[in-house]
Amino acid sequence: MSNLTPREIVSELDRYIIGQNDAKRMVAIAMRNRWRRQQIDPELRDEIAPKNIILMGPTGVGKTEIARRLARLTNCPFFKVEATKFTEVGYVGRDVESMIRDLMEIGVSMVRKEETEKVRIKAEKNAEERLIDLLLPGKKPERQGSMGFFAGSQDGAVEPVEPPKKDDGTREKFRQMFRQGQLDDREVEMEVTVQSGAQVEIMAIPGMEDMGNNLQNAFSNMFPGRRKMRKMKIKDAYQALIDEEADKLIDPDAVNELARERVEQSGILFVDEMDKIASRHDQTGGGSADVSREGVQRDLLPIVEGSVVNTKYGMIKTDHILFIAAGAFHFAKPSDLIPELQGRFPLREELSSLHKEEFYRILTEPKNALTVQYKALLATEGVTVDYTQEALEEISAMAEKINEETENIGARRLYTIMEKILATLSFEAPDKSGQKIVIDRDYVIDQLGQVVEDRDLSRYIL
Repeated sequence: MSNLTPREIVSELDRYIIGQNDAKRMVAIAMRNRWRRQQIDPELRDEIAPKNIILMGPTGVGKTEIARRLARLTNCPFFKVEATKFTEVGYVGRDVESMIRDLMEIGVSMVRKEETEKVRIKAEKNAEERLIDLLLPGKKPERQGSMGFFAGSQDGAVEPVEPPKKDDGTREKFRQMFRQGQLDDREVEMEVTVQSGAQVEIMAIPGMEDMGNNLQNAFSNMFPGRRKMRKMKIKDAYQALIDEEADKLIDPDAVNELARERVEQSGILFVDEMDKIASRHDQTGGGSADVSREGVQRDLLPIVEGSVVNTKYGMIKTDHILFIAAGAFHFAKPSDLIPELQGRFPLREELSSLHKEEFYRILTEPKNALTVQYKALLATEGVTVDYTQEALEEISAMAEKINEETENIGARRLYTIMEKILATLSFEAPDKSGQKIVIDRDYVIDQLGQVVEDRDLSRYIL
């Protein structure tokens, strides 16, 4: 992240998202400002608040994708939540603080994965030694636990004994065979940790999810894991041993502390459907609904302003978490939000609708384009698929036409159209192994012509 300039961030986003240049520039500046803030004297650093963003535009134009790709690009903890989740059961809804707890869980998982990669080489080495111990011929101990080798004495007591002597030549022979993959399908018996007792699921009362999590942890501690002998293939046993050894090498307290710092300083919360909690002042007969929406906004306000949220990993400050809100804002406008919340989203950008030119670029330019995905899927059956330029232009024109005549769902229309075009080929692909299929304009019209002409039919199928 420290090496990415705004221009480089936009360039990376261009690889996946077509158009919306103004929105890309805005989020790129916001991310660069976070890096700039880290270079400032600590006294002034705490005074600089993030400039939260509202992205406005119809569905399927790239609002969520911009935020998701940005978080992945900068390796920041990212969590997407729908604002309507907080109104599903009326004013109470879901506790708004739960999104901070969810973001923290993602941060911990991200840091744990990074720390595991750092110790992976040592964990693999230790796991290999343990696996060779299990593979070596000779008398097997009755039980091998984390404390060493054990054997039963005459009176039935369990006493530690010295591990059997290992021949170095035999050990190296097994090591070479294992590294060459000659033992992957052989079975070995080893101890694994299993959860004793039944799993207890706690149904938390709306607004009291934190209490539910605490009860869940309490019940889990009442039924600690126990060791059990289990037969596994060597390649599966090796992976299980790597996980065990990595857990031993990682300090959970250090992981939690690093995750907390990362969430507080670089976390991103994407609040979708923000327009659904805005009070529309021109409507009639919706008084109770407006009360519910305004109540959610007031619950959300302290989180966005900056407060302290209690999680099972400790207290999390939200002062410097970046909030990106999004919504269609067809009926409600950002000005319909309560003034205090408006002031916490100073940056606003309207994303433009997509037309056939953008649809064509979406089908051809991104490295994860739909055409590339379907080509790869059918290649697994031995079928080679190619698309002509005229076919892609026809698909783009149809997507624009159907969006205009029915509901405008943006680029998501391409999913339904591509699936309809390739449905027959996908079904028959196992019988066409070794063939090359060319998708041309006539093929597209043949598959879609009747559906597109019948407006009522296209409304339900496409």
